[in-house]
Amino acid sequence: MRHRIAVVGSGPAGLTFARVLHRHGYPVAVLERDPAPDARPPGGTLDLHEGLGQLALDKAGLLADFQALSRPEGQAMRILDTDGTVLRDWRPRPHDRANPEIDRGQLRDLLLGPLDVRWGRDVTQVVPGTREGALVRFADGRQEAFDLVVGADGAWSRTRPAVSSVTPHYTGVTLVETSLDDVDACHPGLARLIGDGSVAVHGVNRALVAQRNSGGHVKVYAQFRAPLDWHTSLDLADVEAVRARLLGLFDGWAAPVLELLRHGTAFVHRPLHVLPVRHTWTRVFGVTLMGDAAHLMPPLGAGANLAMVEGAELAESIATGPGDLDEAVRTFEEQMWIRAGRWAEITAAGLERLVSPEPAEALALFDQVHPS
Repeated sequence: MRHRIAVVGSGPAGLTFARVLHRHGYPVAVLERDPAPDARPPGGTLDLHEGLGQLALDKAGLLADFQALSRPEGQAMRILDTDGTVLRDWRPRPHDRANPEIDRGQLRDLLLGPLDVRWGRDVTQVVPGTREGALVRFADGRQEAFDLVVGADGAWSRTRPAVSSVTPHYTGVTLVETSLDDVDACHPGLARLIGDGSVAVHGVNRALVAQRNSGGHVKVYAQFRAPLDWHTSLDLADVEAVRARLLGLFDGWAAPVLELLRHGTAFVHRPLHVLPVRHTWTRVFGVTLMGDAAHLMPPLGAGANLAMVEGAELAESIATGPGDLDEAVRTFEEQMWIRAGRWAEITAAGLERLVSPEPAEALALFDQVHPS
């Protein structure tokens, strides 16, 4: 008998889970509150690791398609001093595909493929049941029962309360995101500054990072330590007011670096929240979590990779295992907790070093990752 399975959320975790199940001929309901795949901007770029995100895509039968879309040159990374001096200029070797980049939108479309996503299904609550599974309640008043509900619905998961009372807490670091379009034609100087991949500049308790996406699009992230309410007197919808505040925060930095902020088209406030490093829960029949819903951590290249490999592993276990759904989920959770806990520790320590009172800490971390 095939189990009734739903995954809440159509991010990398949920879609990878559904796509691997689909490959094995196993039906799954993907429940997504957005009314359509293009209802909001898909976000920036992701580097998918060989042993994590790329492994998950291989399990989904999509690795060759990913390789055709991805940008190995996007692995390049340049570090500048605040005066504009180039401190490090790392470039991948030919045929280096350890962590190639792909736009989030491209990855989403690749994973969507033939999946039948139920768009506009806003989940408000998941109620665990007995041996009969769990009940999903929707904002429109409808509800539906499933043998297993997988919460892949991100940082502010509506599924998480079914298994855990823990909520994300603020790290003390805020990101303000902006964008540059058609950078090679419109801002050739900044295009050269950024290079083929990313450029990062680290100062005292703050940093500026610019990262290429495809098609000449660049995401810029101003990072700084501040109280969560740092913007109380600021209208975040006032682009020029936000720009002025940021330029003040980075006052004295090299003019070419500050051009990244001067040419930004809009600003998005993204305070960084995380879940506890060793977030676990007592097994609840019929419900589990994966990705940010289970182990929200700083955005340092691990989260999406872990989410995807978790989705692939749980899907394979369900589709090819002996049929005991609860045991498959129990084993999955225990393995996930160990791996995610290790990565949560690494990324928490990394954030402390990347946005630090001692900018040399960021350079030392870079040298650990990219030894000469």
